[in-house]
Amino acid sequence: MANKIKMEKELKKYKSTNSFLFTTDLNLEEVCNAPDGASGVFLVFDASNEEKQLIMVGSTGTVQNNGTLKIKNGGLSDKIVEGHQFAKTGRKYSWPAQMKKEEITALEVVWYETFTGKTKSIPTFVEATVLQSFLKDNGTLPKWNVAF
Repeated sequence: MANKIKMEKELKKYKSTNSFLFTTDLNLEEVCNAPDGASGVFLVFDASNEEKQLIMVGSTGTVQNNGTLKIKNGGLSDKIVEGHQFAKTGRKYSWPAQMKKEEITALEVVWYETFTGKTKSIPTFVEATVLQSFLKDNGTLPKWNVAF
């Protein structure tokens, strides 16, 4: 529990953040409110009931040797919508299928822009920090994170 509070405190410093709900009857491309030209992390929660459960952590963006950020095609939005998971196809297709398979009625996706003018946190470092905290508390990675 202490790690969850630490993780939430760590993420609170990122001011460019938002979230959205996704259900299988919605279009992920339409409900995703993450910015196109941004890098950072996203946390996916099973929001089927009041006790939300973290089921995945992802990130996008690479810091170059000279300290600049290389934003991958489409940034956070594209990574969430088109990123491959469960199959060699975008999440806009694989998430609804996986949700039906696991009887998950809703996902909450919370994203954080971690590399901005003032705050320069490497996206994969933030992702690793969140995953480490989860591993310490639960002894496993979130169920949709295959490896790290």
